[in-house]
Amino acid sequence: MGRLFGTDGVRGRANADLTPELAMAVAIAAAQALFEHDDSHAPVAVVGRDPRASGEMLEAAVVAGLTSAGANVVRVGVLPTPAVAFLTGVLEADIGVMLSASHNPMPDNGIKLFAAGGHKLPDEVEDEIERLMDNGTHRRPTGAGVGRVTDYADGEDRYVRHLLTSLPSPLAGLTVVVDCANGAASSAAPEAYRRAGASVVAINADPDGLNINEDCGSNHIAQLRAAVVEHGADLGIAHDGDADRCIAVAGDGTEVDGDQIMAILALAMREAGALTEDTLVATVMSNLGLKLAMAEAGIRLLETKVGDRYVLEELRAKGLALGGEQSGHIVMPAYATTGDGVLTALHLMGRMSRTGTTLKELAGVVQRLPQVMINVPVIDRAAAARSPLVLDATKQVEAELGGTGRVLLRPSGTEQLVRVMVEAGTQEVARDAAERIASVVRTLSPTQ
Repeated sequence: MGRLFGTDGVRGRANADLTPELAMAVAIAAAQALFEHDDSHAPVAVVGRDPRASGEMLEAAVVAGLTSAGANVVRVGVLPTPAVAFLTGVLEADIGVMLSASHNPMPDNGIKLFAAGGHKLPDEVEDEIERLMDNGTHRRPTGAGVGRVTDYADGEDRYVRHLLTSLPSPLAGLTVVVDCANGAASSAAPEAYRRAGASVVAINADPDGLNINEDCGSNHIAQLRAAVVEHGADLGIAHDGDADRCIAVAGDGTEVDGDQIMAILALAMREAGALTEDTLVATVMSNLGLKLAMAEAGIRLLETKVGDRYVLEELRAKGLALGGEQSGHIVMPAYATTGDGVLTALHLMGRMSRTGTTLKELAGVVQRLPQVMINVPVIDRAAAARSPLVLDATKQVEAELGGTGRVLLRPSGTEQLVRVMVEAGTQEVARDAAERIASVVRTLSPTQ
């Protein structure tokens, strides 16, 4: 078996790639890896999901797997991924499971795993889970040793109350439009913003199991832009299907991405003395403009591989206070163990409220270089990304750009895609360079 886990858990087309049998096998192997050898207490597992239809099927399979391994399961229902991570910690569970494919379209689904405390699993534990799945055997308790299942109805309220304790002041006077992507935060996000004092207009907050991420949310912000302008709102917030992301829109409809949000929060935290070692952690995908802005402000920028798990590892290893990704995964370890879009939005609005400054003005600290990203579908993402033809084309473009731009070529961690990213002095140069590399990838690895 090739490596099952990507940068954000296990992901694939539900009932085709990600079957109930596979979900059950992952759950059983995770139970073995995380608590089968600990007889000090009866293990507890928290299980949540986003509202996509296949989540009901996969939840049943995961619960069956965990209880068959002797775990008592607490089902928390439809909640954002960071809420499941939070509840894994506060309920003192041994494992947390979130069923979601995040920003992916509805036919996909995924399994995200959290260890005790709500922390993402390190690579070596994921490798152990895969080894145990290959082994195919596990202890099967009987009688009273079989796990039990209970439902926990207070998860959303407890999560929202936790978020509100992180805000030093209310958001009275702000009007926000929130695009919930018909996803897991369709109830929690508007509730959190209202209880924080903002006037809230919620759109795409009516999930039916089939409409998650459909032309809405953080990957499709056209509706949000229009709604912000229509309602004369101070800003808009877009979440993805499981609300671990936050992308913003200023009052005039201008997009404010994760890089700009990180810069705003970094400056706010530095003023408050809360930015440990005056350091921000971001990935290699962040725009060069963020690095230049932070350098000018006297803030050090540490770069990691792509994936919020690597940002998290760097934050934990060095005891730092803020990190994230351009895509809107922002991590604030003082309040969350993983990226949390609702938490991020609350603190972004908090900065606006405290300073009396518009979001567009705050975001202006980062002058983004034109950046073009092309996602090229392939059959084998790893093989395509390391092809000599693709690498030669990349080197040629890098030589032409010199010090005026950069190229990043990488296989997706969750889909059969090669991502080609180019930054350059103008949009036209970046687009031309990215298309040249992408065309080589397409001819080398056709998908049909």
